[in-house]
Amino acid sequence: MAQGFDPQAATAAYLATLTPAQHALAKAYTQGGYWVLLWATLIGILVSWIVIQTGVLVRIRAGVEARRPHPWLAVLAVVAADTLIEGVLMTPWDTYAHWWREKSYGLTSQAFPGWLSQHLLGLVLGTVEFLILLSLLYGLIRRAPRTWWAWSGLLVGLGFIVALLIQPVVIEPLFNTYKPAPPGPMRDEVMAMGRQVGVPTDKILIYNGSQQSNRYTANVSGVGSTARVALSDTMSKKDADLAEVRGVVGHEMGHYIRGDIYLLATFTGLFAMVVFFLIDRLFPWTARMMRAKGVTGLADPAGYPVATVLFSVIALLATPLTNTFSRWGESGADRFSLENFNEPDGMAKALVKTVEYRAATPSKAEEFIFYDHPAVGTRIRRAMDWKATHPKAQLPSDSPAS
Repeated sequence: MAQGFDPQAATAAYLATLTPAQHALAKAYTQGGYWVLLWATLIGILVSWIVIQTGVLVRIRAGVEARRPHPWLAVLAVVAADTLIEGVLMTPWDTYAHWWREKSYGLTSQAFPGWLSQHLLGLVLGTVEFLILLSLLYGLIRRAPRTWWAWSGLLVGLGFIVALLIQPVVIEPLFNTYKPAPPGPMRDEVMAMGRQVGVPTDKILIYNGSQQSNRYTANVSGVGSTARVALSDTMSKKDADLAEVRGVVGHEMGHYIRGDIYLLATFTGLFAMVVFFLIDRLFPWTARMMRAKGVTGLADPAGYPVATVLFSVIALLATPLTNTFSRWGESGADRFSLENFNEPDGMAKALVKTVEYRAATPSKAEEFIFYDHPAVGTRIRRAMDWKATHPKAQLPSDSPAS
């Protein structure tokens, strides 16, 4: 351990760079998000129930079958109608949760018309994706009514990979502009980092994420030839120095090199298998509870809202499991960054800037249930523990620990 260096005190010093008022605001936003999660599920259930009670999907299915008795046509018509109807009915809630609330906490500067246009575009794209996936799923249900849920895991896993393959090429350019990092010290540093660990240097891009969100963020998207590391321009707007860039980009390169996307696809497929097994068993009871008149069974696409209710409830109850898997991946990416670039102070400074939308010191129960990343306080402490056992020649002059 570096002589005279106290990881606990260094962690406290980093967290103290934010005022108590800033920490309180972050806590209010984060804990309010727990209620948003619950209310989103309850409102989604209500909307699905309303659609079921109208009987509109039963009429659409019956109309399609009367004209052209092809099951896949009925699936396309019903799923398209339900996705668009529920999407429109959910828009007031989505406006509150994803625009007004973000605006009120200073996490977006996007005007409402811009947000709404992108929200509607996302709804259309999501409808197309659901049409493809659910056409295949309902085909499985018809052909293998007893074992469809087991095959569904493979289908969802492969669908996840395909979606990620096309996302950077087809989807993301519809919402943002992606460009190579401009010439300068940051690009030189990032390119050197890429060469060091084997990340193609043409896969590191800057995008105008600030048009949607003021959050300090970066991400990895795509698979294979389309995979890339993308940094939001909020990093430069929030005065990220080279140490922060090394810490953040090193983390994202960790996801890339570790193949976390493929691990996520595997987890998603297995999780889907379990969820669909439960839907298969619980569908008849849930349909009766929702009074789904005219729905003949699970293979009937008119019962799709019943399945979505089950899916949303199961997904909500499984939140601790899915978040635990996510935290494991994020911890691994942090470790990769520290091991390969040894920038604990840069990582800590960057993490402090994410406290505004993720409270730094939640209770253990909060972190276990709701956090898809380890708590900022935990991550900074790990970085400082690393620093204690892997000291550099000298501390950066702008580090609170110095």
